[in-house]
Amino acid sequence: MKKFIYSVMFIALQIIVAPSVYGQSETNEFQTPASHMIIMDHASGEILYEKNARAPMFPASMTKIMTASVVFDYLKSGKFELDDEMKVSVDAWRRGGAASGSSTMYLEPNSKVKVSDLIRGVIVQSGNDACIVLAQGIAGSEEAFAELMNNKATELGLSSANFVNATGWPHPDHKISAYDLVRLARHSISSYPEMYKIYGEKTYTWNNIKQPNRNPLFGSGISGVDGLKTGHTEISKYGFVGSGVQNGKRIIFVINGLETNAARRSESRRIMRSAFNDFKVYSILKKSQSVGYANVFMGKDKTVPLVARDDVNVGVYIPSRVDMEFKIIYNGPIPSPIYKGDHVANLLVTAPGRTDEIVPLLAGKDVDRKSILGRIMVSLLDKIRGEQS
Repeated sequence: MKKFIYSVMFIALQIIVAPSVYGQSETNEFQTPASHMIIMDHASGEILYEKNARAPMFPASMTKIMTASVVFDYLKSGKFELDDEMKVSVDAWRRGGAASGSSTMYLEPNSKVKVSDLIRGVIVQSGNDACIVLAQGIAGSEEAFAELMNNKATELGLSSANFVNATGWPHPDHKISAYDLVRLARHSISSYPEMYKIYGEKTYTWNNIKQPNRNPLFGSGISGVDGLKTGHTEISKYGFVGSGVQNGKRIIFVINGLETNAARRSESRRIMRSAFNDFKVYSILKKSQSVGYANVFMGKDKTVPLVARDDVNVGVYIPSRVDMEFKIIYNGPIPSPIYKGDHVANLLVTAPGRTDEIVPLLAGKDVDRKSILGRIMVSLLDKIRGEQS
C-alpha cells in the first residue's frame, strides 16, 4: 500500500506567535561549540535541544553522578549509614590520592572515613580516592562496583552506558551518551532530593585542605543553580552536567568536548541563561484530541478520525518554532474494519536542534467493513477506472 503523508498545517499555526524578541543569527538554530550537548526540561523530561547527544562519549568525572547514585541507593536500602566508616586502602590512595596527580580528596592510606565525608569528597571535591574507597567498601573492588553501576544503568534504560570504573578514568570502553547522562541527572535530582543538596555545596574541607566545588555556574550571578558535575580528561576534553531552578522551572543540560576550562565556564553560563529564557515547551496536542483523518479501504465510512494517544509536547528554541513541521504518516488507505483505539497512523514532528519524533495516532472511532455487495461494487468501479486509464 502507498504511504500517505499529510502536512498538519493547523497545528503549526497554533504555535506561531508574535515575532521573537530574542536575538537571532542568520539561522534560527541554537549554536554551540561543544561536540556533545543536550538541554532537558526537568518536569516533563522534554528535550529542548540536542547536538550529537545520542552518540556515546567519554564522560570523565561526570561518571561520578552514577557513582553517587549507587551509593545513595545503598543508603536508602539501609545497607549502611552516613556515619559508617570505610577504610582507605593503599590502592585507593595510590590511584586516586595525592600521589596520583588526579583530582583527589587527599585521603590518608589506612585511615577510616565516614560515608558522609566520602560522598562530599566525590561530589564537591571530585576526589578519585573517595570514589575508589566507596566502590571497594560497597562491592569489594572497583571492578565489581562498576558492575553495580552498569546494572543501575540497565534499570534506568540508559542503553548507551558502559562503566568500567567509579571515577571516569579514561578507558576505551567507558562511555555514555549525553542523552543518557541528562536522564541520569534527572533521576538523581528526583530520586534523592536530600542527598542532591550536596551538589550545591560550594566548598568542602578535608585533611585541612579546602577545595571549591568546580561547578562553573557558581559565581555566575545566575540564580537557582545547584548542580551537578564537571568532567575533564585529555580525551574527553571539558564537560559539565548543569542544573538550576528559576520560577519553579528546572533545567538540566550536558555539554562535552570543549577545548578549555574557560570555554566550559562561559558556555555553561550562556546555555543556562538561554535555557531559562530562550526555550519553551509547547503543548501541541492533548490526549484523545483529533489531529486529522485517514482514508479507509472498503469501509462504510471513507475516512477515520485520528486522535493523539498521549499528550504531545514539543520543546524547542523559541526562534526555531517557525521551522517546526508536523505530518501525518500512514500506510493507506487503511483496511477496514477499524476499531476505536487501533494504532493506525503516526505524527512526525520535526524541528531544528531536536531528533525527529514519531507520535502514535489512534483511530477515533469504529469503522465497519462495507457489505459484500458494497465491496463488489467498489471492486467493479476500480476495475472500470483501471481499464479507462
